[in-house]
Amino acid sequence: MKTNTFIYLLKSNILLFIMRRLSLGIAFFFACLQFSTISSAIARPATGMTQSETNQVKEPFDHIRQIKAGLLNVGYVEAGPASGDPILLIHGWPYDIYSYKEVSEILAAKGYRVLIPYLRGFGSTSFLSALTHRNGQQSALAVDMIAFLDALKIKNAIVGGFDWGARTADIMAVLWPERVKGLVSISGYLIGSQAANKTPLKPQAELSWWYQYYFATDRGQAGYQANTVEFNKLIWHTASPGWKFSEEIYQRSAASFNNPDHVQMVIDNYRWRLDMSRGEPEYDLLESKLAAGPAIKVPAITLEGDANGAPHPNPGSYSIRFKGRYVHHAITGGVGHNLPQEAPQAFADAILEVAAWTR
Repeated sequence: MKTNTFIYLLKSNILLFIMRRLSLGIAFFFACLQFSTISSAIARPATGMTQSETNQVKEPFDHIRQIKAGLLNVGYVEAGPASGDPILLIHGWPYDIYSYKEVSEILAAKGYRVLIPYLRGFGSTSFLSALTHRNGQQSALAVDMIAFLDALKIKNAIVGGFDWGARTADIMAVLWPERVKGLVSISGYLIGSQAANKTPLKPQAELSWWYQYYFATDRGQAGYQANTVEFNKLIWHTASPGWKFSEEIYQRSAASFNNPDHVQMVIDNYRWRLDMSRGEPEYDLLESKLAAGPAIKVPAITLEGDANGAPHPNPGSYSIRFKGRYVHHAITGGVGHNLPQEAPQAFADAILEVAAWTR
């Protein structure tokens, strides 16, 4: 055999060997890929939720989300499947989203999409512009929540709240009833007006509002600025005298007060109530409607703990304000002002009850 022919055959055989090996490698790669896909399908939960949705149910408070909504960049937690019926839960002062941690777990397990935003001045919620007035009046907070739903493209939701959150939820139900499928409001009807707040209360009732008058002074603003964490812990104790919360539980929420707008929001909220802060003209029409004490016509449940140490109205004084399907539940067992965190099952049950009414 000639040398050139031998070399040609050798090269051909080598090339054929390489191509066969390459073909086997490609086949092996696709076989592994197919196996991986099948394994992933087997590992996927049988509930119909994706893996990301399942993780969302398990650890939502480890992943604070952000969304631009109206004047704010809102920090919020989302629990439960994205396909679930939405529930909006609104916290108060001096609390934060952790008031609803246990509640969210109960509702997410039932298949609901639970949304818990930080209010303006709390947690990771911030103003988009440094020029925006740091306004704490009641209607502004409600507008924030409508903008939040808009940003998430949510047409309507079950809305629940306590303290500032209950007032905000009440206002949403009055001004935008088409956005509120049902309402759960702790301490009932909390919509107020600057004119109504000028009427003096009995001495014992005035005493319970001591911090409002403290905030009305320069000394009070400076004191709250200097002692925010200690001040708010005092409120936790006095508003829920029977609640034995741990230092860890308190500090977890106290972190949300470390917001550059927090002090201004709190001071302005309480000064607005006493007509010491004007508010903004863009909210005047909304406030004029609220000042008339309009009825709440959406399906509603009100709750009250038997050991609420914060100022709150008697349930008999506001039941007439609810004109739709309505019931009031008294929660016993030494439950104070932060009812969702102190009695999460009772609050979740109320949400589920009003949700059942809307089906």
